[in-house]
Amino acid sequence: MTKLDLKSPELYLNRELSWLEFNDRVLREGLSDDVPLLERLKFLAIVSSNLDEFYMIRVAGLMQQRSAGVTAPDVSGLTPAQQLSAISARAHRMVAEQTEGIRRALGELAERGLRVLERGDWTGPERKLLRTRFTREVLPVLTPLAVETLQPCPVLPGLRLHVGLVVRTKRDDPMHEMIVVVRVPGMARFVELPTEDKRSVRVARLEDVIADGADMLFPGCEVLGTAVFRITRDADIEIQDDDASDLLHTVEQAVLARRRRAAVRLEVSAGADPRIVGWLRQHLEIHEEETFEIDGMIDATALFGLAARPGLESLAAPEWPPQRPQDLLGVEEDEVWDVLQERDVLLFHPYESFEPVVRLVELAAEDPQVVAIKQTLYRTSGDSPIVKALERAAANGKEVTALVELKARFDEARNVVWARRLEDAGCHVVYGIVGLKTHAKALLIVRREASRIRRYVHLSTGNYNDRTARLYSDVGLLTANRDIAADVAALFNLLTGYSEAVGWSKLTVEPGLLKERFIELIEREANVSTPDRPGLIMAKVNSLQDREIIRALYRASRAGVKIQLNVRGICCLRPGMPGVSETIEVRSIVDRFLEHARIFYFQNGGHDEVYLSSADWMHRNLDKRLEIIFPVVAPNLRRRLIEVLRVYFADNVKARQLQPDGTYCPVPRDDPPVRAQEHFYREAVEAVHAAERSGLRFQPLTPPKEA
Repeated sequence: MTKLDLKSPELYLNRELSWLEFNDRVLREGLSDDVPLLERLKFLAIVSSNLDEFYMIRVAGLMQQRSAGVTAPDVSGLTPAQQLSAISARAHRMVAEQTEGIRRALGELAERGLRVLERGDWTGPERKLLRTRFTREVLPVLTPLAVETLQPCPVLPGLRLHVGLVVRTKRDDPMHEMIVVVRVPGMARFVELPTEDKRSVRVARLEDVIADGADMLFPGCEVLGTAVFRITRDADIEIQDDDASDLLHTVEQAVLARRRRAAVRLEVSAGADPRIVGWLRQHLEIHEEETFEIDGMIDATALFGLAARPGLESLAAPEWPPQRPQDLLGVEEDEVWDVLQERDVLLFHPYESFEPVVRLVELAAEDPQVVAIKQTLYRTSGDSPIVKALERAAANGKEVTALVELKARFDEARNVVWARRLEDAGCHVVYGIVGLKTHAKALLIVRREASRIRRYVHLSTGNYNDRTARLYSDVGLLTANRDIAADVAALFNLLTGYSEAVGWSKLTVEPGLLKERFIELIEREANVSTPDRPGLIMAKVNSLQDREIIRALYRASRAGVKIQLNVRGICCLRPGMPGVSETIEVRSIVDRFLEHARIFYFQNGGHDEVYLSSADWMHRNLDKRLEIIFPVVAPNLRRRLIEVLRVYFADNVKARQLQPDGTYCPVPRDDPPVRAQEHFYREAVEAVHAAERSGLRFQPLTPPKEA
């Protein structure tokens, strides 16, 4: 085998440009005529929310590097300045396509009875009505800011719409012009107009109503020009907890600091007054490549609201309500302890309901035999039933320990609130290990049964969030396996500072060890691979960026291992390169549910091994976070997950395949068509129907089998 420099930049795709290609795949769904209209609106909105976070974090970080004079190239050979230039060109093309897609989608929506009006579309009576509403309902809320004369200039918050105005007085100094900024208030973005036809709806955008009524803000003045704009600010704040005596306070200060950070993007309406744009760019120190002129709707996340309007259900995708998990069919809630003594349970969300996890915590909170509950909370919902159950458990005298990760980006403020609520309820609240984010998803329930203590465990690839569990595709495992339960107990002792890790039986936990474990599994597959029986690795992750993992995969490919990767987002590996990655295939699926599960299959010479993990193949996950890798021990569950991976790779409806140049092409649609997410949902429905037809009921073993 010829020697190959696996550090060569030609072997790697740039992380940021790869992410933009992921967002382009989201955009393709928003532009596809095969997708129901309301779903297209949602995808077009997601493109905007994704770009917001990308600019706040990734672009902001690169701009910080450029300002600091950093010229070192990344693994793909691009300097920060070169990356920013390439990002700008790609993002501008994307936004132009998105804007045109929104215009087309809104045109179709108008044909179906809901029309979003431009200012030029208003009739005389409609304009009069909108100005009356402006006077009564909007004007009292507005605060005009003469930004050029106020010292210091007020902070214009990020991700908020503003209307800029050029105003000239008519009396005092007719030559004096000033720029005034009005923040669009946080009320409904669309103002509905009355129509005679009950089947049609006409709405105007709030920012247009404000711009049209601006003369009423300045009696005796003339409004010479307007502009709608939106600023994106740097949110890439690293929360330092190395010596923070009060991490809650530190996090709160970091959240507040984001409001004053440097601007990283400026979006302005097409035809905006150049005086306003010029002042904004000078004041914000924004370059042309970070300025987006949008001939349409700024902040397309408002499309979520349109898509949720009642009366448009026929334009939406058919509902896929979560089903009872097939491993719990015929099982009553209070029988779950008996079931887990006999077998492990696999949960495949959102096709299968997340409710059994919520009910398990609620059951444990009330069960007099449960003595302790320990749980990690990374991201949870705004009105979390799990947090409420933990509060009740503490009130019922149980020992409750919650690891609340305060540094979960953009959820910091919510997690601070949960932390304080749990502390007030009497729970032990800890914030993880200093210097690391705790990203592991684990629940441990300790129960006294007869003459012994038994531990029950839930591990997952996703968060304890009952809302996102209906939108994200994740896999969870319920088990009473003694070795796994002992490891999870040790994990919580590690998190609470009770002990240091002294070795793990089934789990892989510590940063550094995770990467070692993955590389060990990849290299083992290469070692057992032969020309007659090549090895096989199948993996499903959200992102693949870690260069050491990529190099291990390249080495395995050169050894003849067949490698099938399902990577939703970033992928820095180049597949299909002669002599390097010829046996590697990378596919990505963007569909109605966000692919979020991390599943790993190693053929291992015929001794199949399957692992689930909270970690992606990213440097940050493997080196900077507390994550877990856990095995699927039960043979039937291993087989099920292997089949899940195969179905993902059989998808020829929503799947796209990564090319060596970093672009993605649709997978050829051969017959029969296979859409993985639809397949999984139909499978979940059929399992429920089959159980109903057979009258399936759980019958515990006598005596119960030891875990």
